[in-house]
Amino acid sequence: MSLPGTKNRRRIFLMRHGEVDYRGPDGKLVNPKLVTLTEYGIGQAKAASAMMSGVQIDRAVCSGLPRTRMTAELVLDGQGAALEEDQGFLEIRGGRVSSVPEADRAKTFIKTLDQAHLPGARFAGGDEFAPFYDRVTCAFRNLAVDGAWRRMLLVAHDGVNRAILSWVSGAGLAGLKAFEQDMGCVNIVDFDVEGGVVTGAYIKATNITPYNYVKTGLYQTSFEQVFKPIFGDT
Repeated sequence: MSLPGTKNRRRIFLMRHGEVDYRGPDGKLVNPKLVTLTEYGIGQAKAASAMMSGVQIDRAVCSGLPRTRMTAELVLDGQGAALEEDQGFLEIRGGRVSSVPEADRAKTFIKTLDQAHLPGARFAGGDEFAPFYDRVTCAFRNLAVDGAWRRMLLVAHDGVNRAILSWVSGAGLAGLKAFEQDMGCVNIVDFDVEGGVVTGAYIKATNITPYNYVKTGLYQTSFEQVFKPIFGDT
């Protein structure tokens, strides 16, 4: 199955989940595996659904965490594609916050991607970047060539999407810091597939925010958006 006017070309709508709050009502950090979309995050997903209302999605995949499943279900809005889960697209994990001096926490987490390309580099003392990148890109290549479909929705996470876009662009780990992923954003990536192998990959669009196309007020990086409310500006 190919996109109209092409031979063996497919399209993936790659999304980051909508807005979540990683702090509970008491202000304490909560388990990131359990967080769900805020009301604003729900609105972000609905805006993406409206943008793609004329697109026939043949297949839909998410990482399986509640925030990606909620986003995907809202975007699909009853479309026939059954939502699948693939743990190959789970987010990279940082180290224990308590292991980082309080004065260094904001910088450690916000700037961690600057070191991603260095041998043995870890995400704020947690998962190593290189194995994470290999896991995500392997899952993505497998998904790109699997089954009969033209257009797929894939809802994942900030770091995961950066890894995919870096792989498609050929930038590798050094490219992670460049591919901003605002919450609820949409990326469009096309692939040529022949003989079960990806023979071409093309970024058609990246970090589209359907709820705010010109990004008014979105002046912080995606990591600043997440970690500054938690750690402050120190």
